Amino acid sequence: MSVEIRKIEPTRSQLKKYVNFGIDLYDGNPWFVPPLVTDDINTLSPDKNPAFDFCEAQSFMAYRDGKPVGRITGIINNIVNERTGKKSMRFGFVDFIDDDEVVDALFDAVSQWGREKGMTSIVGPLGFTDMDQEGMLIEGFEELGTMATIYNYPYYPRHMERLGFEKEADWVEFRVTVPDAIPEKHSRIAQLVQQRNNLKIKKFKSRKTVKEQYGVALFELINEAYDELYGYSPLTKRQINYYVDMYLSIINLDLVTVVTDADDKLVAVGISIQSFSKALQKSRGRLFPFGWIPLLQALRGKSDTVDLLLIAVKPEYQNKGVNALLFADLIPYYNKYGFKYAESNPELEDNSKVQDQWSYFERRQHRRRRSFRKDL
Repeated sequence: MSVEIRKIEPTRSQLKKYVNFGIDLYDGNPWFVPPLVTDDINTLSPDKNPAFDFCEAQSFMAYRDGKPVGRITGIINNIVNERTGKKSMRFGFVDFIDDDEVVDALFDAVSQWGREKGMTSIVGPLGFTDMDQEGMLIEGFEELGTMATIYNYPYYPRHMERLGFEKEADWVEFRVTVPDAIPEKHSRIAQLVQQRNNLKIKKFKSRKTVKEQYGVALFELINEAYDELYGYSPLTKRQINYYVDMYLSIINLDLVTVVTDADDKLVAVGISIQSFSKALQKSRGRLFPFGWIPLLQALRGKSDTVDLLLIAVKPEYQNKGVNALLFADLIPYYNKYGFKYAESNPELEDNSKVQDQWSYFERRQHRRRRSFRKDL
């Protein structure tokens, strides 16, 4: 039977089927970590996601014999296009069975939508902004994923090459062994950097205090620190407020370290979170009826792995050892909660500033992912 392509309307019922297909396709796969269904639905909902203030999107699903066999979302980020001077569309939320006809139909549909919008190239997988998952897995298919990353089958990149897509950018990921104590050289650097620059470490006991004193400033710092990175889309005020509420509802404040200067101006931030990977697998991304139980257990620290969600350092302090100061504070807390490993999450392969920070630790580069580009 031929493949039928259907446009997905951004209603909750249609988006739920769309998101669930991306989970059901990996049923039984031990490495896939599903997203929270409600989170992905909200991300794709214009009335929920503030990125729709400057983005356009259209999702498609492929059907054969009445059964879903693939999905893809086309995204146009107008801010990034204005910053780069390009007319480029993104594709994301892409999943499909290993079938040429299905893959061709999906990419034909999303490419035609982009051409109708005046776009001249297609790149992905990328989300609306850098706060979404990005990059197709090309190495590390037998490694447990994280809640912040995409998992896909090994046949995905083969289809990208078959369709004529070429490499745009690569990200690498590291699994770092948490040391029993702060490495001596690391500790010396942290002390020297702190004294030389008159820096202070801030910890918090109250989510309200973090939100009121540094909530917005944290994400403004991320905008400043990430501004030159590939494809970065600066967060708007509405987005910042959205992510402040989202992150502060789940993070353990012990795993958040803020560094300020003598005037209490924000210099750096490190945000970690206990791994939710195994809990999300147990819940299959669904909170109800019982999916909340493993997630609550993970929230209480029943995990041997910590995910490094965000590390941002003010540009004028980068390459000055401030990262050492962040981890000198965080490592004792990692030990307190019994974390044996830390997941770096994706880092651009040419971002030596970030990757140099792992030189003090036992680590292995265990995953690589890629964004692909093609002219329309």
